[in-house]
Amino acid sequence: MPTGNFDINELKRRMQGATQALKHELSGLRTGRASASMLEPVQVDAYGSHMPLNQVATISVPEPRMISVQVWDKSMVKAVEKAIIDSNLGLTPATEGQVLRLRIPELNEERRKELVKVAHKYAEAARVAVRHVRRDGLDLVKKLEKSHEISEDDQGRLAADVQKATDGTIAEIDQLLAAKEKEILTV
Repeated sequence: MPTGNFDINELKRRMQGATQALKHELSGLRTGRASASMLEPVQVDAYGSHMPLNQVATISVPEPRMISVQVWDKSMVKAVEKAIIDSNLGLTPATEGQVLRLRIPELNEERRKELVKVAHKYAEAARVAVRHVRRDGLDLVKKLEKSHEISEDDQGRLAADVQKATDGTIAEIDQLLAAKEKEILTV
């Protein structure tokens, strides 16, 4: 069936982009457990430029409430220490030679609720992005029908496809949010 220049896969790809962005944002939200991804946003002033922490050190999680940062170059230890403190993650490194140990403090109830609110905000932004993609898709379908590139039946079918893709993506976003909420609230 001729569908003009309408591509449902392109719309699905754009919707998935919103989901990927949400996954990335949620992974940065701190729970009570240690995770190497918590340090992803940390930038170190190294060799005259800003570099991601993982380009100057090895990050590992030896136990559930501890992150270990093994700095490769001895001269970079102070810069890494400063970058972690300045990152506003609320982590204070204990330095032993070229190894920095980061204890992950227990989250109190109030902080957990704040984190859940932030997670909800991220999820809502993702839902809005998906709805924008849906609107673009539906506008294109209407335009194609108006210019007689597709039939009215095709328009109905394509509009239903767009809605189905939207519903599926929103459900995935809700699932991601529920999982993160459970993770944050689990003591």
